[in-house]
Amino acid sequence: MSGNGRVSGGHSPVVAIDGPAGSGKSTVSRALAARLGVERLDTGAMYRAVAWAALRAGLDPAAGEPVADLARSLAIDVGERVTADGEDVTEAIRSPEVSRAVSAVAATAEVRTELVDRQRRWVAERGGGVVEGRDIGSVVLPHADLKVYLTASPEERARRRHEEGAAALARRDAIDSTRAASPLEVADGARVVDTTGRTVDEVVEEVLGWL
Repeated sequence: MSGNGRVSGGHSPVVAIDGPAGSGKSTVSRALAARLGVERLDTGAMYRAVAWAALRAGLDPAAGEPVADLARSLAIDVGERVTADGEDVTEAIRSPEVSRAVSAVAATAEVRTELVDRQRRWVAERGGGVVEGRDIGSVVLPHADLKVYLTASPEERARRRHEEGAAALARRDAIDSTRAASPLEVADGARVVDTTGRTVDEVVEEVLGWL
């Protein structure tokens, strides 16, 4: 894969799915990958793994270079389960503490540089796949075969992420949308889908129609 995120020689489609927390990214991307018979990468889990490791190491999630150094050395494997340096952290990275810390970690440019490189390699090694996150269509895979931006009403998103609460979601939105490094935004050429009140199957069928 080239440095700009273009996949060469692959036969599977490259689908980028972006959107804020609670928009349906994980559910839709998982179902879409199953329908396409390709693998799926949850890039948010990678940032959460770094946030979890930073907290465990006693680092301030916004510390910058120390967190970036940690990210560079951390072995992260994201699949049905998530491991960090061989430890299963699938449940741990969804804790309220990690949820509060992850936006600060993701706002660190050096952390993003490291993880974006890993994400591009993941796609190149598989020749395609469904990749979900907040900067996939705009930064990680700007030449994806299909770019989708999922959204939903604030009320729907808060209902889906009831364990975080509406105030926490609003805080994450503000940080993710205004950070200097790869802010959350609708990528050029992305299809915007409002998932409010829609079933997963309805959304997946619409997305499949664009491939």
